[in-house]
Amino acid sequence: MKRVAERILCCSLILFTSGCYSIGSYKLEKDQDQYASSMIEASKRQTLSNLVRLRYADTPGFLDTTQLISGYQLQHSGFLGVASDTFPIRPNGGIAAQLQESPTFTFQPVTGDAFAHNFLRPLPPTSLLPLAMGGLPIDVLLRLSVQSINLLSNNRPFSRNVGDLDAEVDAQSVDFFSLLHDLRLLQAAGLLNIQFQQAPGTQDKETENCHVFISISSTTDPTLSALSEKTRKQLNFSSRYERMEVVYGVGTPEPGQIRMLTRSMLSILGQIAYQIQVPDDEVSSGNTRKSSDMESSYEAKPLISVHSGRKPPDNAFVAVLYDHYYYWIDRGDFESKLAFSITQMLLELSKTTLNPGTVVTIPVSK
Repeated sequence: MKRVAERILCCSLILFTSGCYSIGSYKLEKDQDQYASSMIEASKRQTLSNLVRLRYADTPGFLDTTQLISGYQLQHSGFLGVASDTFPIRPNGGIAAQLQESPTFTFQPVTGDAFAHNFLRPLPPTSLLPLAMGGLPIDVLLRLSVQSINLLSNNRPFSRNVGDLDAEVDAQSVDFFSLLHDLRLLQAAGLLNIQFQQAPGTQDKETENCHVFISISSTTDPTLSALSEKTRKQLNFSSRYERMEVVYGVGTPEPGQIRMLTRSMLSILGQIAYQIQVPDDEVSSGNTRKSSDMESSYEAKPLISVHSGRKPPDNAFVAVLYDHYYYWIDRGDFESKLAFSITQMLLELSKTTLNPGTVVTIPVSK
């Protein structure tokens, strides 16, 4: 009986220590979801933090997560003994297991050539317009990323002139927003078509030698037909061309072309930052300036509404703390969340594959 009991306990111990701690597939599912969510939230906070810093004329900073390694080590042990040689047998034993996690994060500060490429280079139309092909609202996309279309200006409040030229620029800006509204209606109706064409021998990630075209389909609906004709006129569509090529530039376009002056990411972030409403005492103290004095009526509502307050928000989509104030986007503000998410996509779109410079590696041990 003694030998039988010992064998039973040994088999139980071996089975427990060898087969019950299969953690690979379980941790993969958990970690992939949790790390992906954490990286997304960290990216949102970094973007909002930089917007607020720009609003205060502070220096923005960007740190990309380039590598994430999560390693695990499972240690288990056990012992078995018998308390007495007499009956009844009193076996005793113990089992111990320890799971160690050792994540390592590698960050790359965006500086030098990478900063110039990512944030100072205008986004090419061949990279922007395909986003509208994927279903992003073209009015929000172009209002964020485009400075002018042909002779229509997306007026920047902090660069407005005075006098007669100011009135002319205002009129161009009104027409610009009217065009965006009409383009969105045509997109929703399925009449706005965007074609992306790669030059022969061009790699998938190259956009410099690619071409993007816009066309507007015909319709029997009288309202949409009138809207199509109005939009064609605003974009100088020619009856000789079935589609118009969108090229980077400003001013009067050549026949068959639409000139689109796009913004850099730094300009996009600056536009959003300028519209952030800050507390009155931050203005009176000289920490920043008030922006509403220079806003025009058609820009009265910013694309992204950022709130501020002394207390942490209760229902924030993203929130950061800066200079003793919390700044946040409300979770119930769908329009602001949409524009902020598009800004995040544009940030990803602008990133370069240049060789990294300084790399910061942070091991985390528990």
